[in-house]
Amino acid sequence: MGGCSVILPARTMALRMLEIIVPSSYAERIVADLEREGAAPVLGSWAHDVSADRRAVRVLVEAENAEAVTDAVVRICGEQPGFRIALLPVEAILPPPEGEPAEAVPGGPEPPGSGRISREELFADVSDAARLTRTFLIMVGLSTLVAVIGLTRGNVAIIIGAMVIAPLLGPNVALALATALGDARLGWESLRSLLAGLGLALGIAAVAGSILQPSPDLPEIASRTSTTWGDLLLAIASGVAGGLTYTTGIPTALVGVMVAVALLPPWVVFGMLLGAAEWSAAAGALLLAGLNLISLNLTGVLTFVLQGVSPPRWWEAKKARRMSVIAISAWSTLLGVLILLLFLAKLP
Repeated sequence: MGGCSVILPARTMALRMLEIIVPSSYAERIVADLEREGAAPVLGSWAHDVSADRRAVRVLVEAENAEAVTDAVVRICGEQPGFRIALLPVEAILPPPEGEPAEAVPGGPEPPGSGRISREELFADVSDAARLTRTFLIMVGLSTLVAVIGLTRGNVAIIIGAMVIAPLLGPNVALALATALGDARLGWESLRSLLAGLGLALGIAAVAGSILQPSPDLPEIASRTSTTWGDLLLAIASGVAGGLTYTTGIPTALVGVMVAVALLPPWVVFGMLLGAAEWSAAAGALLLAGLNLISLNLTGVLTFVLQGVSPPRWWEAKKARRMSVIAISAWSTLLGVLILLLFLAKLP
């Protein structure tokens, strides 16, 4: 296998390298077994010894096919002693790619072709962003303070600065992914981070509101005490963008700002008005924040489900589908209630 040639497509593509550690006696069979399984095309393969009885097999695939190949590898040799698999991004290939990709085995399943990264890579990215850490809380606190200053001064540039540093994309996307995968552990961790972040922001904003006593008539505050259909569309677009950003592996910074714009300012306004005892205006800000939070999570779950993100084993997939249906129904019901309130209030 060490002499296998590499055939790469001429078009630019994202690539992944799977490094598979198996007993030496089994290593020679992996690529042949992948071909028999009808997994997505393997663009190249190499092998080298890592110990007296272990061998590393490296398999090069397109990023969007990495999940299908990984699942096939686990089915083929997941029970072998000492089995390990690592998924590595490929930054560049030399010499430049030439030729056409290998064809899938006739009669085998079609490659996913969804354009998304593998489930394992997605899970690693999202779970890292969902952790409740000191840095996460510090960034939430700083973004809240900056938002308070921007809102009371009516300075849009400062408010945008607060959105840039607000780390709210990770927990929201992780909660949606946990639902799509039926992963209770990730769901709890992301929910804990989200609630801790929102609780900290609310506490800081309430203290600031009690000290500053902001008027609900200030333009940047008043604009976040009423809800319009544009706010609903913003939250929906943010949720879809968040899911697509992680599943396609593109940078998340700008989408994180978009999510923060939908969520943090109305939440900070709610806290400030709560601290200033402006109950009616605070209720309007709470309605907007709730609408945005529900829409973000509903569209996030729908995006992951439509992208085909699910566990590899059928019984886990069945559990995940049930959890997704429950979550989508619950979020949709809550969203429907809020939309009904919008109709009753005769908002534009």
